[in-house]
Amino acid sequence: MGITQRARGVLRRREPAVSAGNRNVVYGPALPDESAVHLVLDLGLRIGEIQMSSGAGASDVTATIIAVANAYGLPHCEVDVIYTSITVSCYRGTESLPITSLRVVRNRSLDYTRLSETEALVRRITANELSAADAYAELNRISTAPHPFPRWVATLAWAGMAASLAVLLGGGADWRLPLIAAATAALIDRVGRVLNRRALPFFFQQAVGGAVATTIAMGCFATGLLPNPALAVAASIIVLLSGMTVVGSMQDAITGYNVTAAGRITELALMSAGLIAGVVVALYAGLRIFGSDALGGANFDEAMLQNFGRAQVTSPVLLPLVQLAAGASTSACFALASYAPPRPLVVAGVGGAVAAFVHAVLTLADVHTVLAGAVATTIVGFIGGIIARRLRIPALVIAVSGVAPLLPGLATYRGLYELSVLGSPTGVSTLMLAVAIGLALGSGVVLGEYLAQPVRTRLGRLERRFAGPRMSGPLRPTRRRLE
Repeated sequence: MGITQRARGVLRRREPAVSAGNRNVVYGPALPDESAVHLVLDLGLRIGEIQMSSGAGASDVTATIIAVANAYGLPHCEVDVIYTSITVSCYRGTESLPITSLRVVRNRSLDYTRLSETEALVRRITANELSAADAYAELNRISTAPHPFPRWVATLAWAGMAASLAVLLGGGADWRLPLIAAATAALIDRVGRVLNRRALPFFFQQAVGGAVATTIAMGCFATGLLPNPALAVAASIIVLLSGMTVVGSMQDAITGYNVTAAGRITELALMSAGLIAGVVVALYAGLRIFGSDALGGANFDEAMLQNFGRAQVTSPVLLPLVQLAAGASTSACFALASYAPPRPLVVAGVGGAVAAFVHAVLTLADVHTVLAGAVATTIVGFIGGIIARRLRIPALVIAVSGVAPLLPGLATYRGLYELSVLGSPTGVSTLMLAVAIGLALGSGVVLGEYLAQPVRTRLGRLERRFAGPRMSGPLRPTRRRLE
């Protein structure tokens, strides 16, 4: 008994193999220089800011910043992305305090040239072709460079997008409708530019845009220039909705970044509410001044609505081809208005053509519009996820541009018309249909990108792709798993 007790005491007094003072620790930078850490963190934050302002998902921003930090010897960084700010903390071991940097994302403007050049810079960084100082100087050049072409070119692109949408929605039989839609979109863009220079909140800018579009359409109908104002207003609504982060919102929600998804969805709802307010105010004013006949009440019946949403052509065989051409023009014009380089511009047009063609074929087969939109954008996301990386262009450009032709502008206007002019409660269900279409489009693109991962990265690497669908940033996964 005594021998057993002494043996237990010896075991309790045994020194540990590794003490707390000499255990191995991992320092962030290769050289213990705080200035180098600050430079790398600021570089990653500024890259993430450009991605966020372009509509990239939080998972893409997180993976990109971690990849940049790893490339410059900071293997243990934690990234926290919310809709308005990005925070990065570098762990430097137990004997040094972590270094944390934060950057607020204030400006949100689509410039796909800037995004494409930033992605090319990230590829060079992860390939160890640039030092941190050289990469920072190159990023500063990219972020301060002016747009690649004048603003009036973007205005013409918005006008071309509205004209293409007018044909896509059912205005191919009357040549005046695309022209009026184009002129309205150009006017809204110029008015919005003036209001933006005066720092008017985007909610009121959307309201002004919706009111201008509805007023012009009603005026053209009252003077006999348009047989029905619905398509002109619907085209303008889609133009105003096209820049919103539908795809990014669904990507963040699906990949688990709920705070960022909530911020994007709140902004999306607020901008849509401003647009709805402008359209409703214009409809109420027209109803009070001119009456329901001046708003197209006699022509806005169910039989005509069934023909809306597809191009008006003489032969059903030509319908998918016309839809394909109009969809390609819509997406290409949107990419041009977002300052896309030539190669992403062409690929974006292909994405829009595929989306419009598939949607037209499915609707001709009596598939519900929500399911047709989801299938069409899934195919776009799948194709875009494969060819975008091969061509070294952001998949986000294809995703957002491919969704543009299918945005629910006509359903939104119909619901507002039913509520404000006809006083029918069916307008609520119509607006809910518009919401369902938007959700189906965003989730379809994300699903297509996810399905493209095994094809793009080979089946053997699929188990390392736990970060979710990727539409921006480096393709090769980081060494540490993204939680």
